[in-house]
Amino acid sequence: MSKLAKDFLWGGSIAAHQLEGAWQEDGKGPAIMDFATSGSVTTPREYTKTIEAGKYYPSHEGIDFYHRYKEDIKLFGEMGFKSLRLSIDWSRIYPNGDDAKPNQAGIDFYQRVVDELLKYNIEPIITLYHFELPINLVTAYDSWKNRQVIDFYLKFVETMVNALRGKVKYWVTFNEMNHIDPQTEASDMFTYILAGLKYSELEGNKKEVLAVVGYNMTLAGVKATHLIHQLDPESKVGCVFGITPTYPVNCDPVNVLNAFKEMDRDFYQIDAMCNGEFPQYKLREYADLNIEIGLTEEDQAAFAKGRLDFIGMNYYMTDVARYEGSENEEESLFGGVQNPYLEKSKWGWGIDPIGLRYLLNYTYRRYGLPIIICENGLGAYDEVGPDGVVHDDYRIDFLQKHLSELKKVVEEDQVDCFGYLMWGPIDLVSATTGEMRKRYGFIYVNKHDDGTGDLARSPKKSFYWYKHLIETNGEEL
Repeated sequence: MSKLAKDFLWGGSIAAHQLEGAWQEDGKGPAIMDFATSGSVTTPREYTKTIEAGKYYPSHEGIDFYHRYKEDIKLFGEMGFKSLRLSIDWSRIYPNGDDAKPNQAGIDFYQRVVDELLKYNIEPIITLYHFELPINLVTAYDSWKNRQVIDFYLKFVETMVNALRGKVKYWVTFNEMNHIDPQTEASDMFTYILAGLKYSELEGNKKEVLAVVGYNMTLAGVKATHLIHQLDPESKVGCVFGITPTYPVNCDPVNVLNAFKEMDRDFYQIDAMCNGEFPQYKLREYADLNIEIGLTEEDQAAFAKGRLDFIGMNYYMTDVARYEGSENEEESLFGGVQNPYLEKSKWGWGIDPIGLRYLLNYTYRRYGLPIIICENGLGAYDEVGPDGVVHDDYRIDFLQKHLSELKKVVEEDQVDCFGYLMWGPIDLVSATTGEMRKRYGFIYVNKHDDGTGDLARSPKKSFYWYKHLIETNGEEL
């Protein structure tokens, strides 16, 4: 049986807009998530494109990683992290997105962060787009509906690869762009966090708008992949997808087929970025819907040249596909039905460790490319105990069960999985709800949804558990 490689990348993932703060410091421009209010599981976030009095915008401060990154990276180093995935906020580098020259202070910041990671032998994995679009590219250019935004993105990519060449081996072009698809009625949340657009406010043929946005981001991804390979031939380029495996409610062939189609829909961009062409089945689908995405011969060449080196997977839950008679059942985050066989998190996400094994097997057999888990974790209400420590045994239990399945993926199923990055290794702002109380981290941050707290960091019980896990390379779960 195979075992996890000695250089298996244990670590965590973070995103700039959820923890950096300093939203107007050192030349940073306003980005789309700077205009997202705080919300909750029952009160959705608002996306206003303006700052309104009396409303709270959690990304403005985040957890102040911008000023405290050395302290936080030291804690990651103490845990023995082998890798950290972090994002570059585009608006720190090009404040308006279309600027003639980059903001050197932003470049300097990320160079310092990468140097600090390398100091602790932590491999940086850089995400170039994680819901951080300069707002000017929405208001002046109509966001990813406009192909000119692809050129601005490539300029940003070139700037950062040149700035970090020789220090960064792994690059990620996009995070979870697969949540925009014309075959589903999108939510304001997903269209906004990905493109700064609210689905409810889209004009004209909404299906075509979503198709064009998704296509332009996919095209930008393959062009960026080819560009990075040219700028640094030693680099490895991937893209990260948030996939929710979908089960049928029973073995009725109609339900099995519907579940397959519902899950497979999220793979068309992976097909485009791994197979060297935009998939013909998607083009036929668009033709049936009278959708024109603007595919050119030059685009086709870009898909042929921009194939990925690895696939990043974000895995949190599974769904049951909608079926006849399910109209009154509880809906999940991605529009499916809650699975009665699964325990749910406090935010209603089905907890399914075997789903991780299923997803990795499905993906590896389809593409044969190395895979890294880029996000997986449990959002929970954490309470500090009388001894000053969060005793988060529920988080340890969640991770033990998922990592047991991950080991089976490698050891029994022979899947090439080269890393596991737990989402939110330090408490940060939730992307979906804007809350601080939805905590994922191994490290507790003393900040609360009412803005109180001194931002002090302290290890939770899971901090020491994960440290031991890394020390034993997963042998002692």
